[in-house]
Amino acid sequence: MTCELVQRRLDSLTKPPGSLGRMEEMLVEYARIRGAEPPARPRAAVYIFCGDHGVVAEGVSAWPSEVTRLMAMNFVAGGAAINAMCRHYGMDAHVVDVGIAGEAVDGVRGLRVANGTRNFALEPALTLEQARRALDAGAEVAGEAARAYDLVACGEMGIGNTTAAAALLCAYAGVDPAEAAGAGAGSDAAGVTKKVEVLRRALARHPSREAMDVAAAFGGLEILAIAGVILGGARHGLPVVLDGFISCAAALVVQALEPDALRCVFYSHRSAEKGHRLMLEKLGARPCLDLDMRLGEGTGAALLIGIFQTACRIYHEMATFERAGITKDAS
Repeated sequence: MTCELVQRRLDSLTKPPGSLGRMEEMLVEYARIRGAEPPARPRAAVYIFCGDHGVVAEGVSAWPSEVTRLMAMNFVAGGAAINAMCRHYGMDAHVVDVGIAGEAVDGVRGLRVANGTRNFALEPALTLEQARRALDAGAEVAGEAARAYDLVACGEMGIGNTTAAAALLCAYAGVDPAEAAGAGAGSDAAGVTKKVEVLRRALARHPSREAMDVAAAFGGLEILAIAGVILGGARHGLPVVLDGFISCAAALVVQALEPDALRCVFYSHRSAEKGHRLMLEKLGARPCLDLDMRLGEGTGAALLIGIFQTACRIYHEMATFERAGITKDAS
């Protein structure tokens, strides 16, 4: 009933029906997920899940693992791109440690499952228990967020996580590593070739295609935590806005485990990362934006929340035909 109410309101506004396109669709989808009309001033937050990856030891990243910790500190200090965007849009930013290697980072929420993952070129990245705990950590965050916010964005930070995301794409969707592996955070052609070779070895080492076996074999802790947010979001009626290649890898995990949970997801943008187009096709997803972005952190998702905020303002502030005194037979 709420969706019909929102649609009637949209059709009554002083514009041709459907002329605001995807913005109108977002408002109706929000009503379906949340069971309520879109708010005039949406309460929104981005959760940036951080974790390290043992596969970095294979030389798949242009950056050392220590950058994960340094960027987590940068998020806390407010110096990253996502921080500037959160300030602009009036969003809260929460940094969550689900697997940063080393000591805890001051100012970062600790939901650590492991001290980073293991090198999946040699052994499974996680045990099944660790994989489930990472899902549970994300679901816990979603339950809390559903009481505080109208919708949330998921971002991530983890050196090596484009390799993990590419491995999940290959394993769940049968994509060849050469089509899944991209430049990530700045790898050159030789680096991408190395990544493809590592992916081929890892996929051969971990042949099981059972949903949780794949998640444990390749999944980054931050990726599985985002998958947990989606699962929790579906249970609590919380819209979850996904970012790019990494966070959509979490949606692949959910598609394999509990596909109906994807009903709570908004896909923000198509990343410039090579495998993202194929990933979105596997998910049957239609992202709203295509800006050649590949930063991560939740930046694309924050942009979509900004558009949603605009749509909400239009929904509440635009005059109806009745209020404006406009009729089709007006002369």
